[in-house]
Amino acid sequence: MQLDLFYELSVPAHSGRDEQQVYADTLEELVLADRLGFGAAWLVEHHLMPEYSHSSAPDLFLAAAAQRTRHLRLGLAVVPLPYHHPVQVAERAATLDLLSGGRLELGLGRGFDPAEQRLFGVAPAAARAMMLESIDILRRLFAGDAVSFRGEHYTLEGVRLLPRPVQRPHPPLWLAAVSPESYDQAAALGLGVLAGPFKPWVMIRRDLHRYRRACTAPAPVPANRQLAMTVGILCLEDGTAARRLAAECFPWFYHRLLETTAPVLERLVEGYAWYRRLGRFRHLLRRAATLPVLERLGLVIAGDPAHCTRALARLRAAGVDRVLCAVGAGAVDTAVVRESLEVLAREVAPALAQAA
Repeated sequence: MQLDLFYELSVPAHSGRDEQQVYADTLEELVLADRLGFGAAWLVEHHLMPEYSHSSAPDLFLAAAAQRTRHLRLGLAVVPLPYHHPVQVAERAATLDLLSGGRLELGLGRGFDPAEQRLFGVAPAAARAMMLESIDILRRLFAGDAVSFRGEHYTLEGVRLLPRPVQRPHPPLWLAAVSPESYDQAAALGLGVLAGPFKPWVMIRRDLHRYRRACTAPAPVPANRQLAMTVGILCLEDGTAARRLAAECFPWFYHRLLETTAPVLERLVEGYAWYRRLGRFRHLLRRAATLPVLERLGLVIAGDPAHCTRALARLRAAGVDRVLCAVGAGAVDTAVVRESLEVLAREVAPALAQAA
């Protein structure tokens, strides 16, 4: 199982850091992660989410990271396709792949936030169809031929992608999956799955089995058959200190996360009906977003190396290929995050490899 990193670029008001400092600190953390041997660093794309996520141009941030790192793969988790024209997505992805020497991981999705959709003029009911058309166009563009396409939402006449990505025919493709049907869709399209960070493990585990069954059917080549999930994690030599800090800081992150998802969890939004099933977990967390509750839901791991190794080993045994570690969940001081990265690389990753 590969250990990756996951960032929302949070800027909590109580942290005493501004955006410039958060960006600088995160880039330094990625330099350290590169040296320590982590697999990839993933950044979200969000808009209009103050404090929780200031990551509105993740490809620009990852372009900066590409010049400071050598081995760390760089992931977009995810590009909300209806907000962008697919030709621009392909061009920017190819540029980032070139700048990084072929290290891009390209996550795709339809977006979920009604405020973002209103901002970019996207009808929620049309978001999935727009996403599917975009994925089709992206694959055709990456193939290198001139693309002519006529769909419900996009029309292209003899368009050829410039520049071309280093990875051929394209970087690994992933799909953000929340509803069970999205796992079926990812399997049919030959896409890896990005799960989380707000869906409880008990539900993801069922979805994982569903995805593995669906992956037995033919899919486009090349296919990505991996499942990755996001987990808030804090691992320190002093497990008591790790749990104390997590208990102080992680609830802030999950409260803010739940606020961002509230419109689709609490109201019936066309095309997003399944999200309402997650609403009962939101009410639970609103009442008691304590560390033990977050742990029982499988959203966080906090403790010493032995505890974290056991928790991650359980995910690996269940079939998770990659864990996207939200180290500190954007609410912990960068010095503590760096210490946790060191401990994960020095003790947890080798223990997981030895037990494999």
